[in-house]
Amino acid sequence: MVLTNILTQEMAEDKKNIFQREISLGKAFKDKSKEEFYKEFASLMDSGIDIQRTMQILIEEQKSKRIKPILEGIAERLVLGSSLAEALESSGHFTSYEYQSIRIGEETGRLPKILKHLADYYTDKVKLRRQLVSVFTYPAFVILITIGVLYFMLNSVVPMFEDVFAQFGQELPYLTKKIIALSQNFGTFMTYFLGGLTLIIVYCYTQRKEVWFRDLSSKIVLRIPVFGILMRKIYLARTCQSLSLLLSSRTPLVTSLELVREMIGFYPVEKALSEIRLDIMKGESLHTGLARFKIFDQRLISLTKIAEETNQLDATFERLSGQYQEDIEFRTKLIGTIIEPLIIILIGGIVGVIMVSMYLPMFNLSNVIQ
Repeated sequence: MVLTNILTQEMAEDKKNIFQREISLGKAFKDKSKEEFYKEFASLMDSGIDIQRTMQILIEEQKSKRIKPILEGIAERLVLGSSLAEALESSGHFTSYEYQSIRIGEETGRLPKILKHLADYYTDKVKLRRQLVSVFTYPAFVILITIGVLYFMLNSVVPMFEDVFAQFGQELPYLTKKIIALSQNFGTFMTYFLGGLTLIIVYCYTQRKEVWFRDLSSKIVLRIPVFGILMRKIYLARTCQSLSLLLSSRTPLVTSLELVREMIGFYPVEKALSEIRLDIMKGESLHTGLARFKIFDQRLISLTKIAEETNQLDATFERLSGQYQEDIEFRTKLIGTIIEPLIIILIGGIVGVIMVSMYLPMFNLSNVIQ
């Protein structure tokens, strides 16, 4: 009970600085660096080395000029008597979820296990990012090539045909007229398009932390075919993985839900966990709260109900996290398989429409001659 009150008070104090810390994390301590840090830390502690000596070894091995001063600052705070959680918090480069989890590990004597779970969390996060990058790199490259081809055809090929058509003195087909008009005003259209796109990006960036924008954007993302399901699975996997880590460390369920809510970064899940937490404090069960929100699937709700009855929530969430990860890998491959032929069809369609529109007057001219 005392631990819960302490954590709740500290989390309330940190809410104002969470976003700032996450930004600094992205600048210095990237996810890959976090993965290596926690893995090495856990390995050294398993070898029986104390925390201060472990930090010194990590500092000696660190080659990054940006990360090394951060680790040195943490080591100095440890020497002055701070706990590892306090040192990480003071550095400003770790999220509330991380240092609160480590604080729980220190108080329960499960620090090596907590460090391993954090390493696994960042391993999965880095792996998922690489999968998504590999899936969308090819389409992005092909789209750039398509824009280049379109620019060349409208600025070089179409004007050549236009000069030829002017000599015919015949009425041009509707499609040909539209392509020629597009060619003549292509620069203007591109200027308006890029300008509008820039304004949209800037507006979205400035509004990204507003509740209404996060709510609306998450709804749009979840409704995108295939991709929406993938995003839903990603955040469910992170939620289950984080709850498994905290509950296995004997963290109270209410505290665990609050910590996960702060780190999840997806509005529908954040909102759901916040309300579920309040319901549990009123005496309701976890599975009942989950059932109120569509973001959670039936399998998660059913297994959570069974886990509550058997008091195995941590093991159940760990198993669910693994299942979601497998599903994510399958869906990322599926997206790549679907996107490639669609991109080919798109390119073929654009080039085909332009070429057909250019040759239609030729066919009409041959009919007139006959």
